[in-house]
This record gives sequence, C-alpha cells and structure tokens, in this order.
Amino acid sequence: MAATQVDRLAVIEARQGQIIAAVTDFGDRHPLTARVWGRLSLDFAGIAFAALFFCWSLTPSLLPRDWLFQGLIGGINAAVGYGVGCVVGWAVARFVVSGRRWWPPPLPVERAIKVAVPAAAVLASLLALVFAADQQRELAALMSAEGTSTPGYLRTILLSGTIAALAISAWRGLRYIRRWISLQLTRRTGMPLGLARTLGLLLVVLMTFMLIDGVLIRGAYAIINSAFSIHDDTATRAGAEQPMSPARSGSPESLAPWSTLGYEGRNFVSRGLDADELTAINGDEAQEPIRVYVGLDTVETAESRADLVVAELERTGAFDRSVLVLIPTTGTGWVNPTAAQTMELVHNGDLAMVAWQYSYLPSWISFLADRGKAADAGELLVDRVHERWSQLPENDRPKLYVYGESLGTQSGEGTFDSLAEIRSTVDGVLWVGPPNSNRLWRQIVERRDPGTTEVAPVYSDGLVVRFADRKEDIAHPPTPWLSPRVLYLQHASDPVVWWSPDLLLRRPDWLSEPPGPDRLPQMRWFPMVTFWQVSADLTNAAVVPDGHGHNYGTTVLDGWVAVAGPEGWTDTDTERVRATLHALRGSEGPEK
Repeated sequence: MAATQVDRLAVIEARQGQIIAAVTDFGDRHPLTARVWGRLSLDFAGIAFAALFFCWSLTPSLLPRDWLFQGLIGGINAAVGYGVGCVVGWAVARFVVSGRRWWPPPLPVERAIKVAVPAAAVLASLLALVFAADQQRELAALMSAEGTSTPGYLRTILLSGTIAALAISAWRGLRYIRRWISLQLTRRTGMPLGLARTLGLLLVVLMTFMLIDGVLIRGAYAIINSAFSIHDDTATRAGAEQPMSPARSGSPESLAPWSTLGYEGRNFVSRGLDADELTAINGDEAQEPIRVYVGLDTVETAESRADLVVAELERTGAFDRSVLVLIPTTGTGWVNPTAAQTMELVHNGDLAMVAWQYSYLPSWISFLADRGKAADAGELLVDRVHERWSQLPENDRPKLYVYGESLGTQSGEGTFDSLAEIRSTVDGVLWVGPPNSNRLWRQIVERRDPGTTEVAPVYSDGLVVRFADRKEDIAHPPTPWLSPRVLYLQHASDPVVWWSPDLLLRRPDWLSEPPGPDRLPQMRWFPMVTFWQVSADLTNAAVVPDGHGHNYGTTVLDGWVAVAGPEGWTDTDTERVRATLHALRGSEGPEK
C-alpha cells in the first residue's frame, strides 16, 4: 500500500511538472538552449515578473539611493516577482491552456520565446536603470545631496541578480525538503498523499520559523546586545570628559558614577554650554544648566534607576529651576545634542534636562525587537518624575515639558492615553520624527480634519496639537493654539515616519496625495515593492542634509520655541540661537 502511495505521488508530481513545462520550461530539443535551461531550471513567467518587480523597485522612493542599496532591494523584489510569476504561470498552465490543441506552440516559437524572454528582461532592466539613475539625481538635487552616476548605477543589476539567485535557491531548497518529508511520510506510514503533502508543508514552515525566530533572530539579538553592551561600557566618544560641575551627572558629586553612564550618557553629560558661555552668547547673566542621566549599569533594576533619577534631580536642585525637560531616549540612550543645546540657549541655562538609558541596542534594532521596552521605560520615567514634581507647591515648581525624537517619541507616548492626559500632566510636548507605529500619533492622524492630508494633517483646527514639516508650517492653521501645546515635526521624506508593514499590500494615503516639499511626484505605490524601498530608506534616514529624511537640524529650535519659548522671545532671538547652533555643529563635526 505504501509503495502504491509513493508511486501515485511521483506520478502526480510528474504530471504537474509536465503541465507547467508546457508553459514555462518548454523542454525543446535544441542542444544549447536545452542545456542552459535544463541547468538553470528557470520559469519564463517567473523571469518576466522578476524583471517587472525589479523595474518597479527602480522607481524613486523617499530618499536617494546609491547602487548598493538599490541592488539590495532590487534583488529582494526580483525574487518576490519570480515567485509571483511562478504562481501565475502555474495557474495559467492548470486552468487556462491545459488541454488546448494549440498549446504548446510549434518548436520554433518555443525556442524564440525561450531566448526572447530572458533577453527582454535584461534589456528592460538596463533601460530602467538608466532612467532610474536620472531620477535619483533629481531626488538628490531636491535635498541638496550628491547624486549618482549612470555608469555606476548600472552595477545594480549584477548585485540584484546575485541576491535574487540566492533567494530563489533557498526557496527551492525548502521545496525539496518538503517533497522529501512527504515521500518519507507516505513510504513509512502509508499516509494518504494529500495529508502527507500538507503535513510536509506544515513541518517545513514550522522548522523555518523556529530556525529564523528561535536561532537566527534570537541568537543575533543576543550577540548584538552583548557586543553593544561591551562597547557601551568601555567606549567614550572622542572629546567627552568627565564633568566637574555638580550640575551634571557623572561628576565627582553625582550619585550616578561617570563609568556607569554608558557611551551616550557620558556624551550627554560632558557636552553643552556652561553658564559663562551662555552669558556671552545671550548677553544676560545665565545659570549653569543641569543635565541628569542614569545608565543601565548605574543600578540594577528599572525601578532603582527611576529612584536614582529623582535623587539626582533633588541633588542638583533641578526642581528649583524654571523649566524641567524629560527626554525619553532612543535605544542606546542617545539625546540629540542640537536639541539639548537649543533648550539651554533658549532658557539661558535656567533649566534641567533628564534622560536615561533603557537598552544597549541602536534605535533601529530596538524598534524591531524591543518596542515594548521603550514604551515601558518612557512611562516609568515620566510617571516617577511627575509624581515628585506634583508634590511641589503649584506656584513654586518648574514648567514640565517632554521632548522625544525617533524611538524616543514612542517611549514618551507610552506614558499617555490621550491628548487630554498630556494636557493635564505636562506643560507642553515636542516630538520629532515619530515612527508610524506610534499609537497616539496614528490615532490623531487618522482622525484629522476632512480635506487635510496625512503628510500635513490638521487636527481639530490646530487647537491643541499641530504637525509641521518646516518652520513655516508651525503657524498653520492661523487659528488659536492653546497651551499646553503639542507639536510633531515630521518630514514628508522621513522613512521613520512613513514606514509600516501595511506598505506590503495597501497603498497609504500619503502616496495617494500630492507629494510633500521634498518627495518626487514620480514615487508610486507597488505591492510588496514599496515596502522594501522604504525599508532600505530607513538605513539612510539620518545621513541626508538638514531638513530632509530623519535629519531635522535646527528646525528643532523653531519647534521648541513654539512649544516652550520664554515670554518676550522674538524672531531675532531665534535667529541668534540658530547661528550659534550652526557654529557649534560645525565645530563639533558630525554626531552620528
């Protein structure tokens, strides 16, 4: 019985192979083409769709791409297209042309198709690359960035072909494993053919998932976490020295030792302007700014770190200042130095800033693997400091603000369930470059006023919360803006803001609307393709010129003045501070 089942399985698969070959393999008897096609065992419908998906991937996305990044996403999309083409070819063979007298076509036609399809795919890809290089230069010019060259961009096709071949080979390997399992089940147990094939498929899917999730992802996560923890413990940014001012964590008087603050924590507390520098810049007597920071290694548990944060605020006299800024950080505990210097300059040192570290991992890894930790950390920081702040006399406590950037906005949003809760808890919020998965941001954008766009939404006539791409947008709409104010800065070209798994199969509103100021109108949504394009953009998000992508430059200054500007602040003051920030950024070199 078992042998009969195996024979039947072999016969069925052989018949299916014959049917598919009628459309795709063509099995001609010409020696050269037969040898080439036989060795590669390629599907001509798959090749056609692979070329189509590759050409789609060459269309512009949010940021300029060099040939290396384009080769990566082009290869992935070509492999996806090949799979789609195989399915389409199978469906046509099974339901459209099977049994037709005119199919397969005469041998000369078979040979012509077999040569023409790959040749046309390569030619179409090369032509598309030439046009794509021109569009990439146009997008780069829109952002004042250096564009690619056409000859250099043609290298993309080689890299994409290699990646696609590796992906297709891996898929074929899984398919062979599934067939082998099905045959073994049928031979050894006498299991029915249909059940054996279904069970074989389920086992392959389960083993693949366990391998990727249980071994590759978790193993890579553990290795990366260990590597970054070693770097965090031992490395210090060039020029970062232990502060001597009691107003800084990590100083000799601090409850948080310098050696425990981590790479980004040591960078945060060692930078900034002191009282004398602020006095010279602003012309008025300044105070020594307070920077409080607690690292992962400072104390063992999150609760203990929260207690230490409050103790450091008490020790430095932070609750006696006019302004207290809570900064939920990105994964490694990074704080944007331009934002921190902005706050010190605007408030002339009469403020305290507090941040802490909750992970060793860079922001993009934390975003993929550890988003829950970010929200929990932000909630604990804000809740614990707010609890102590609330105990102060209402007329004798600092204004309380929240600032967050990138994953830090997700960490900060985790504290609040609604805009009403924000307004009842703090005196204002500035969030910069929020990830698309932010719960509160998503709720507000989806409920935007009718007639406004997703890329530039208006919510409730801008009464409480506003969205801005550039500084000019902050005053839009020209209606009253109540305090406490909430402001999101988000570029139309920032992939952190617009990346979402939904891009795989659904066109978002922002790609149906007129483009923002730095997005090409030629960008279109293609199923699956656009997802990989924007995914690749994430890796380049912060290395574009100021005012584009995930680089918000000194627009943070305009946002902070709008949310927390002191009484009597003027546009002249803003431009004076902006000039100082540009000078500081130029003297310090690139941050990341």
